[in-house]
Amino acid sequence: MDDGELVGQLTRLGLTSYEAKAYLSLIKRDSFTAAQVARQAALPRQRIYDVLASLVQKGLAVARPGTVVKYSATPPEIAINMLVQAHRQELLEMEQGARTMVDMLKPAYEAGQTHSDPLEYIEVLRDRRAINERFAELQASVKKEILVFTKPPYATPPQENVEGLDVSRTHEARAVYEFGVFDDPDVAEGVRQFIEAGEDARFVPELPLKLVIIDETIVMFGMEDPVAGSNDITIVVVEHSSLARVLKTAFDAIWAGGLTFAQAYDKVVTRSVHTA
Repeated sequence: MDDGELVGQLTRLGLTSYEAKAYLSLIKRDSFTAAQVARQAALPRQRIYDVLASLVQKGLAVARPGTVVKYSATPPEIAINMLVQAHRQELLEMEQGARTMVDMLKPAYEAGQTHSDPLEYIEVLRDRRAINERFAELQASVKKEILVFTKPPYATPPQENVEGLDVSRTHEARAVYEFGVFDDPDVAEGVRQFIEAGEDARFVPELPLKLVIIDETIVMFGMEDPVAGSNDITIVVVEHSSLARVLKTAFDAIWAGGLTFAQAYDKVVTRSVHTA
């Protein structure tokens, strides 16, 4: 093991790098003056007395008085054992402190377990980024089925919802859109891609609200701010199976009365072109 590795070992036992280098120099001779240790260990002269004093205080060196004070190393078997014992004592004190802390914290923790928020299953989101992230999380959590009422304003437009396409390919997916999707070719193309991926889609003149129902367990719905206008929306996420089942009944009723993509396209686009 070279000096560099020995310095590393000694610093892990609690010495500074200067102290480790000074001790490794001291063990190479019966005694050294401070200046000799500084040269031998390549340490700054202005720091050497502090370093040697620290080694003496820790029991790793002794000072020999005289015309010029000299320093000798404590034998390694004694010095290293002293460092290890110091760590053991420190660990023992930490363990005792930790047990005391546990005894102090445990009553508060146990009391806290009896208190819960009665509305902890309700989450309210207003920031568009937070809405997008939460919707992505919910789509990724689908195990069997996702049902969606899609209407503007879109947090994530259909043509940008890549995660939703993947869900439509691997799970049962049904969606209801407003006829207004055909007003924007990009949105209409995004919806068509969802249908090709496996989504069963229907179209109606107007939807009452934005809605997502996942596995008859989680509901996400949007409420437009009547004061701020339709561009501002509040999203509520509720994990409640009873509510999810009730809203699924309403979803099924609207979905059953909707038109297919071809029927809606013919009604909204083809006929408007012929009329024009």
